Amino acid sequence: MTTRRDTALITGASSGIGEALAEVFAQHQYNLILVARNQRKLETLASKLQLEYDIEVSVRRCDLSSSNNVKNLCDALLNDETQVDVLVNNAGTVEHGRFFQIQPSEHERIVQVNVGAMTSLLAYLLPPMVARGKGRVMNIASLGAFQPLPSVATYAATKAFVLSLSEALAEEVRGTGVTVTAVCPGLTTTGMVAGVQDKSPALRRIPRFVFADARTVAHKAFDACRNGDALLVPGLKNNLASVLSRSTPKWLVRMITGIVGRATLPRY
Repeated sequence: MTTRRDTALITGASSGIGEALAEVFAQHQYNLILVARNQRKLETLASKLQLEYDIEVSVRRCDLSSSNNVKNLCDALLNDETQVDVLVNNAGTVEHGRFFQIQPSEHERIVQVNVGAMTSLLAYLLPPMVARGKGRVMNIASLGAFQPLPSVATYAATKAFVLSLSEALAEEVRGTGVTVTAVCPGLTTTGMVAGVQDKSPALRRIPRFVFADARTVAHKAFDACRNGDALLVPGLKNNLASVLSRSTPKWLVRMITGIVGRATLPRY
């Protein structure tokens, strides 16, 4: 008789922190369901992880910017009676610039990917976990969840939602055998961050030592999720920044982030 392995579903698994998390879960012998838009990258990663760690990996191509796609994904998982033991809501997107110069469709896309998709996946997949009395949820928020961030205003607002919902759910499910962990990384070497830097010369001047490595973040996030911690802010400097942002008067936080945010934008 073989022991059943737990299965982790990871969104945004084709690159960055999501790809690193997939490898960490594979190292700990979880079977995986990898979700992202890029089928080729997912299949390449799946083949690699199956070969290296002798686990089962399935690929679910899904554009999370469509609420219908998210519903279809969840319906398929439930109809197939696929048991998701760990849900990792990692997928996220950002657009850098002045809010009023970004197209409405871009704001809608950010909110759907960062908030809508995560909320739907939780609404579909959390109830079966609670019914079984066992499960883990990891929601990737951001250090930006602790304060407003002019120049990426919608992104930061969505991450504040992720953090707030995660902490609320962590208390709601207390005692059920299910835990919810919010992870709030700072600047991390990912394709999404690189894309933002490409649009701003000021952001390209940020020293390399400020950035965390995606693999390091992934290992810390895995440990926090496995331990059932409600909140993880990886890195000493990020922890300090999160504490300061919460203890400093809001008008001062707003002024500081305004100065920094405007400095990353081109002049009118």
